[in-house]
Amino acid sequence: MPRTLHWFGLAGLVVILDRVTKALVLQAFVAGEGRVVTDFFNLVLVFNKGAAFSFLATAQGWQTFFFAAIAILASVVVSFLIVGNKNKKLFCGGLGLILGGALGNLYDRLVYGQVVDFLDFHAAGWHFPAFNVADSAITVGAAILIIESFFQKQSG
Repeated sequence: MPRTLHWFGLAGLVVILDRVTKALVLQAFVAGEGRVVTDFFNLVLVFNKGAAFSFLATAQGWQTFFFAAIAILASVVVSFLIVGNKNKKLFCGGLGLILGGALGNLYDRLVYGQVVDFLDFHAAGWHFPAFNVADSAITVGAAILIIESFFQKQSG
């Protein structure tokens, strides 16, 4: 079980970083406010009631519970995968990042009814949708799982 704690610790670290950064942004900004940091990056405060890329953001409110339920289910499944594969470092590292990101955004949905986003990258008039630390952890975790899949031994 001690090795499993590493992966849950990673998830916990993601949740802490996500909460701290969101708390700082919520203290420093009002909704819709932004600050230029570089020629390609701004800090902004936006709220997303939907999922990635504001999917279902304009729905009538049911999506908050829907996405919270998905996050809870995904967290349970990911936790079982971590426990069952605790010695697969790359695999569990990716899962730990995904778990932390899911829990970070779940917190927002349960407390605020929407997710706090604040990282805004742009170039040549094009803006990538704003995102947060939890979203970043989920994305990096998914990329790790994809990379790790190429190293799986084929049984056959």
